[in-house]
Amino acid sequence: MKSASQKTSPRQKSHAGFARALLCIAPLALAGCSVFSPIPQNRGSLIEKDDYAQLVPGTSTRNDVTDILGSPTAHATFDDNTWIYVSMVTVPQPLGFPRVTKQNVLVLAFDNGGVLRRMDTLHRKNGYDVGMVGETTPTPGTKVNVLQQLLGNVGRYNPMSNMGSTFGGTQGPLGAGVGTGHGGTGNSIP
Repeated sequence: MKSASQKTSPRQKSHAGFARALLCIAPLALAGCSVFSPIPQNRGSLIEKDDYAQLVPGTSTRNDVTDILGSPTAHATFDDNTWIYVSMVTVPQPLGFPRVTKQNVLVLAFDNGGVLRRMDTLHRKNGYDVGMVGETTPTPGTKVNVLQQLLGNVGRYNPMSNMGSTFGGTQGPLGAGVGTGHGGTGNSIP
């Protein structure tokens, strides 16, 4: 039993309740912070240094490379004997392009017999930004000269098409027996 000096006051009880509530809410608040942080995304061939360290130039073959690293991300444009493995980690950015946090490129060169001859690793610092050109490419057919404008309108204009007369038709002068000059009965004008 508690003595008179060990009794808890209502104020102490409220502080103890507050402390318990804070201990329950704190982990939830910290977990909520991670919900809103961007999740890094792996892109490309996920290659690590331990993987390609197993490759030995002069002895490893294309089959060995495929077994260890899988199929390449790309081949060189004009040389099927050059394989390229691209690996990057990106973080999404609000209202923008993803930010690249890590990027590695492994370039493998084989001889005609399929034996690995050279292995180069490129990192993000080896790359450079390519600027966009502000000019536009002209598209054929977008500029019309005066002659094209005159010839393009031949047969399109019919001043009597909306007048409701027997001379006016909706199909123009080449319509099926209807239109200017036909009167609906032939070539004579009434």
